[in-house]
Formats: sequence, structure tokens, C-alpha cells
Amino acid sequence: MGDILSQEEIDNLLNALNDGSVDVEDMKNADDRQVKNYDFKRPAKFSKEHLRTLELIFEHYGRLLSTNLPVYLRKNVQVNVVSSETVTFNEFTNALSNPVILGIVNFQPLSGNILLDLTATVGFAFIDRMLGGPGEPLDKLREFSEIEMGILEKLVTISAQLLREPWKNVLEVEPILDRIETNTQFAQIIAPNEMIAIVTLNIKMGDIEGFMNVCIPYMTIEPIIDNLNTKFWFTSMTSGDSEDHKQDLENLLRKVDVPVKAVLGKSQIAVSDFLTLQVGDIIRLERRVDNELDVYVGMYKKFSAVPGTDHDRYAVRITSVYREDEENTATDMPEVVGMEE
Repeated sequence: MGDILSQEEIDNLLNALNDGSVDVEDMKNADDRQVKNYDFKRPAKFSKEHLRTLELIFEHYGRLLSTNLPVYLRKNVQVNVVSSETVTFNEFTNALSNPVILGIVNFQPLSGNILLDLTATVGFAFIDRMLGGPGEPLDKLREFSEIEMGILEKLVTISAQLLREPWKNVLEVEPILDRIETNTQFAQIIAPNEMIAIVTLNIKMGDIEGFMNVCIPYMTIEPIIDNLNTKFWFTSMTSGDSEDHKQDLENLLRKVDVPVKAVLGKSQIAVSDFLTLQVGDIIRLERRVDNELDVYVGMYKKFSAVPGTDHDRYAVRITSVYREDEENTATDMPEVVGMEE
């Protein structure tokens, strides 16, 4: 669509036609077509729309990494998408330095692989953190040992598996880590002149900062390239069955473990008495032996019960349920828990 002229520009054009400074015939003969050079060695297989959709996918992926990596590293990790571009595979590998962490991921059901490229600085920081250190990189880079490669393989495997959910709106994929290479010469998964899309993510852990490059060859995602547009992506995202999603969340919640405590009673004693307690001493509780016990789920009192045994284990039998409208918070949680399951 051509540029829309403002009213002032239209008036100036009409005045120029009236005073003869602009010739109508010259305007008709003017050729406004712009010619762009086309490099057959670097065919433009990825459009801007494709790259934008990939950025949306990996923005979701970055949030998943930011949530899951701290579970293993025990330190806050921030992952953000920095850029996306298309280059040849040869240009990508030539820009890498040794040693490098290249995770070759089988992108099933698509035929072909993708690469997860992690800078060695971030890799050594992850290893240091996994081994109990503060998460600092080496002063001078070196080759990875077998033990370090085992640790890296675990982290890269987790990173590869997290690719499933972001790609769900485009295709149900089952990414499987094939192997890890530290030398680019052993990671030639496609021809050097093949086009690839590179999505760069910035990884920050404390004061340590580095990049992860996701290399996606065109030949790998060629069967679904038409689905890499924002219209299809958002349509697929909003067309899911909300009832199924609700059921999935309910199923996940049902698997969550919560602590359950049956409290025999509570008592207060002097510190001197506590220090001299011996086996066989008796602590008087505020309950009678025939009173019902309070059963707490987490920090909330939910049931009353009577004590007993189940084979060779202590147990309680629920006698009543505390409703949500009742005062059942554990603000008065006893200091001494007599029975816990």
C-alpha cells in the first residue's frame, strides 16, 4: 500500500501542477520500482513474520528456564530473548569459540536436529553452582572433564525437555538430547551453506551473564514453516478446550503432597524440666485420653479424629470435618506435636 498524503502535501502538489513546475507526463513515466539484489548463496527462507513468531515461542521458553533452572542451581536465573536472525550454518559455526557447549537435540517428530549453544562461561558457572560453589566462572577457560560433562548433560537435557510446551501451539514435539559436543567440527548437522534461524537468549545468574543460542535449520522445520506466523500461533493458543485445561490443572493439583498432622495435645514446661527429661518421664497434656484429636492439613485445622493403630503403625480415624467458614487457621498451632503421619 502506497504512502497516504496529508492535506498539505496534496495542496502543494496541486499548486505545483498549476504553475507548471511539475509535469504530469514526467510523473507517469517515472519508474518508482525499487530493485533489490538477491543473493542466491543466502536465500531468504525465513521471513520477518517467521522470526517474530520464533521470538514469541522462545520468550515463553525463557520464562520456563527462569522458573526451572533455579530448582537445580538454587539461585535466581533470568532468561530473556535478545535477538533473532538468519545466517548460514557455516557463519554460525565460524563465530563459535572452543570450548563450546553444543547440545544436539533430536526434534521429533520432525526429521532433523536443532542446536542449543551455551557459552562456556555460563557452563562453568552452572557447574560451580551445582557442586556447591557460589556460581563463579573460571578465570581461564579449559576443556570440560567427564564429571563436568555429566553435570552439563543433565542441565541441557532439562533445557531440551522444556521446549515441548512453547512449541505446543505450533506442533507437539518430543525433543530428545542426542549428545553434547564441545568442538564445532563434530556438530556438523547440516550442510555449511544451509540457512538457519538463530534465536539468542541472555542468561543472567547473579553477576554472571552469557548467551544461549538456539540454532534452528530451515530443513528441520520446513514441513511446518507455514504455521510459524503470529495469526496461526494465537489462534492455536486460544482454540484450546478450557474444560480440558481445567481438568489438567485439577489432576496436577491432586498429585501435590501436603503435610498432615494429628496433634495429641500441647503442654508448657520449664526449660529446666525440659533439660532434665529422661526416658519414662511423663508430660501432662491439656487433653483427656478420650478427647478427639485435631488434624491439621498444612497450617489449617481440617478434621477431628480419634487415635488408634493400623497394623503396626499409629493411625487416626476421622470423626468430623471443619468447614471453611469456621475458625480453623493454625494461629494457635501447638508447640508439641504428639502424632504425625
